[in-house]
Amino acid sequence: MSRDLINNFIENFVDYLRFERLLSPNTIQSYRRDLNKFKDYLKDKKIADLENITHENIVLFLESLYKSQRETSVSRILSTLRTFYRYLVRSDNIVKNPFSKIKNPKLQKKHIDILNQEEAVKFLDSIPTATYFQLRNKAMFELLYSCGMRVSEIVNLRLPNVDLDEDLIRFFGKGNKERIIPVGETAKNFLIKYLRAGRPNIEGEYKNDFVFINKKGGKISRQGFWKILKKYADSLNLNKNIYPHIFRHSFATHMLEKGADLRIVQELLGHSSISTTEIYTNLDKKHIKETYFKYHPREKEDK
Repeated sequence: MSRDLINNFIENFVDYLRFERLLSPNTIQSYRRDLNKFKDYLKDKKIADLENITHENIVLFLESLYKSQRETSVSRILSTLRTFYRYLVRSDNIVKNPFSKIKNPKLQKKHIDILNQEEAVKFLDSIPTATYFQLRNKAMFELLYSCGMRVSEIVNLRLPNVDLDEDLIRFFGKGNKERIIPVGETAKNFLIKYLRAGRPNIEGEYKNDFVFINKKGGKISRQGFWKILKKYADSLNLNKNIYPHIFRHSFATHMLEKGADLRIVQELLGHSSISTTEIYTNLDKKHIKETYFKYHPREKEDK
């Protein structure tokens, strides 16, 4: 198997990710980086056959990764190679997948930072609405928390995808997957105020259809969003690391705390696997205990 053939396999796999799985450019680039690491290793060890790579070859490759990569990165690279080889088998380019029995390293459960419900409300209530830009910020953060959106989703949100008559927002999330999400009443009210009174005075002569725009009339960048968030977080002093994704984590956790079905939360977040959503079910013991004594029929006191 020539080096050119391996390169062709990788390019065909990238086309499959782009046109059939419809993954985002950033995700595809991540796959390509992982495959290039593997390709460089094969070249260094003078291994020319993708299919007949031995178990020992794989172990040595993993050992080389652990010298410079974190466990999460090694786990991701393994998943990439497993997916790549599955594609080669389905495409009849090879017969067997040597990575099929290689297990990913067990990772420590990731701690998820959230704002509790009081902190989330305190943050949102701290945003003033006296100026056009403050009104924009208020609508932006209310919508972020109301819909559990990612920063990339909110800065790329466009006017045609906002249906306030039906209280719905349509947008394309991670992996270019379409999501339609209800908008809560509070977020809707501030969004209407911003669209009617704030946005027309910000955009000036520069016209586009992005919902949230900067002082030049262009869409807000991720960096611009970060700066706005940091300004409010610093002034509030909640003694927590406030970052954009914490509102998405908080949205999911608060929905589940209020009794929302896990499958519904999965759909709202746009997770392809329910296991991804299940990380939010690991609620703190205090909340579980309070919920138990509040709702268990044998624990309620007779009135």
